Amino acid sequence: MSQVTVYTTQHCPYCLSAKSLLARKGVTAIEIDVETSPQRLAEMLQRSQRRTVPQIFIGDRHVGGFDDLASLDRKGELDALLQA
Repeated sequence: MSQVTVYTTQHCPYCLSAKSLLARKGVTAIEIDVETSPQRLAEMLQRSQRRTVPQIFIGDRHVGGFDDLASLDRKGELDALLQA
């Protein structure tokens, strides 16, 4: 199973939704709280070119935010990415 990394903040409802969707898929994601670490925020900005959370990576592929993740799931494409 591919490693999944989720950049989050503590009070983000979209972050909770993304983590919940991934948990339903049996995925334990690496969660990085960007509120507590300016270095991790800079890392997220560099990797994703986006300022909003969550930012989700499956392996080295930038998936985007929760809406992007949910869209992949609806299309039936998420499971294949997770298995790669």
